[in-house]
Amino acid sequence: MTDDSTPEVDFEPLPDRQAGEDELGDAVAFKAKVKKIRDELEKAKKERQEYLDGWQRCKADSINTRKEALSSAERSGDRKLEQFVEELIPVLDGFHLAAGSPSWEEIGAEWKSGVEQIHNHMLDVLERHGVKRFGKIGEAFDPGMHEAIQEVSDAPGESHSIVRILRYGYKKGERILRPAQVVVKV
Repeated sequence: MTDDSTPEVDFEPLPDRQAGEDELGDAVAFKAKVKKIRDELEKAKKERQEYLDGWQRCKADSINTRKEALSSAERSGDRKLEQFVEELIPVLDGFHLAAGSPSWEEIGAEWKSGVEQIHNHMLDVLERHGVKRFGKIGEAFDPGMHEAIQEVSDAPGESHSIVRILRYGYKKGERILRPAQVVVKV
């Protein structure tokens, strides 16, 4: 039965062999595309890991460089402070010598007080920066901190103790900037 409005179309089924080959070709093409995509994905993963590793190395280098720069600046600051203290110590020695001289007793009390305040203020500033003066009469002689200029036997006190300070010592932390020069009882 033919209807004038519907044209006749002749559908011929494909032979089994041709249909199977087309499907097989599609499957092979699909597998090839999947393999290509997987290869590209692996390549992208490797590149991503290389970039990530490079970034992490760069970040670590940056952190280490910053730490090294801060450490270097701190060491430089410590050296500058020590240089300054080494230049200031003779000034403090001058105060000590002046206060121990016979003419010190002839100076008026107000003038003496003012000079002593300046001296003490300088010592306080040094101490705030970690620099301490050391050397006391009566303490035990320590060859690591003290330099024995003279030994006496007729002084009061215990053997191997300091009986007189000739020049105070200074240290920053455990580092001796200058040993104290002392007279020791033997």
